[in-house]
Amino acid sequence: MKKNILSICFSLILIMAFLGCDKNEDFKEVTVTEVNTLYSPDDARNIVLQSATSSLYFEWEKAVAQDNGLVYYDVLFDKQDGDFSNPIFVVTADNNGISTGASITHKVLNKIGGLAGIPSSTEGVLKWTVVSSRGLTKVMSKQSRKINITRLSGIDAPSALYLTGEGTEGGAELANALTVKPLSGGTEFEIYTKILAGKKYSFVDSKSKVSRTFSVDAAGTTFKENENGATVAKDGIYKINLDFNTTAISIKEITKLDFFMCTPQQRATLAYQGKGVWRVNDVVPDFTTNWGDDRYFFWLTMGGTEQKLASINKDNQPPSTTTGAYFSLQLNSSDKNQWDYSFKFPNRTTKKCSIVVSFSSDSEKYTHQIIY
Repeated sequence: MKKNILSICFSLILIMAFLGCDKNEDFKEVTVTEVNTLYSPDDARNIVLQSATSSLYFEWEKAVAQDNGLVYYDVLFDKQDGDFSNPIFVVTADNNGISTGASITHKVLNKIGGLAGIPSSTEGVLKWTVVSSRGLTKVMSKQSRKINITRLSGIDAPSALYLTGEGTEGGAELANALTVKPLSGGTEFEIYTKILAGKKYSFVDSKSKVSRTFSVDAAGTTFKENENGATVAKDGIYKINLDFNTTAISIKEITKLDFFMCTPQQRATLAYQGKGVWRVNDVVPDFTTNWGDDRYFFWLTMGGTEQKLASINKDNQPPSTTTGAYFSLQLNSSDKNQWDYSFKFPNRTTKKCSIVVSFSSDSEKYTHQIIY
């Protein structure tokens, strides 16, 4: 019996040692080669940065992993005299890091230029290289190149933006300033709001301690960092979009928002309630015309043009709730189809309902609600 016990213990030790070896093998680091050649853009290429939709393609030679598996790449940027030990910006290669190239927008390059200390509308130099990696193993290329960029005529965007002034819905009291919604990328902001004619409004970076103020120029198409303030010519509900990369501003008046049932072509006009919210009460949905269709969306008249305000999905099924992501809204200025991107009613038995559309800047997404 004693021999059997010793035998079992010895076997267990061997098994544990074997498993330990396997575990070590699993976590063995795989080496990768460095990128030996950078293909594009050409060294010292001159680039005048343009709109946010423009981009520049960076490309390099393929690196090789010890096990011939996937290699991941990052593009590192630094100042002209930098050595990449503390890069100012890193961009992951296309296709989740495995492509030997990266398409980088001019908007991002403009941001990198700002981090490098290049003033707006000014030419400066960025230095770039590529790191190949696999797990914890990272190898930086010995090659590097420079690009000469001319930055956009923008100004650095604040981390937050608010609308204030006697012409705004919040009034001149700074604590009541309205949040201007930040868009993806952090350099564009927008708000749907009412502004009174002849009374000043401006944009600020805080609701408590203002350090920066931005004002719209007289033409109403650009803005600058100053405390002048601006006015509109008529009382109205406006969609305002600011792009700090280009200092461009768009101010479009919203004159109508209609609920629209697709098949009966039934309309009901929503009234503005304030702070980006519209509502209509006592709507009697028409579920009986033709085949009893319950699809609907909205028509928004903005800048004199009627645009579809609808679902992000081309086709939808009836929702099981009355709130949530299903009810998110997006503007579709090109689609005029009577049925596409429509919603369906949560409850087709309702006789009467209220409808609320919210473009509140305090909400993560623009949405609407059918209230029974």
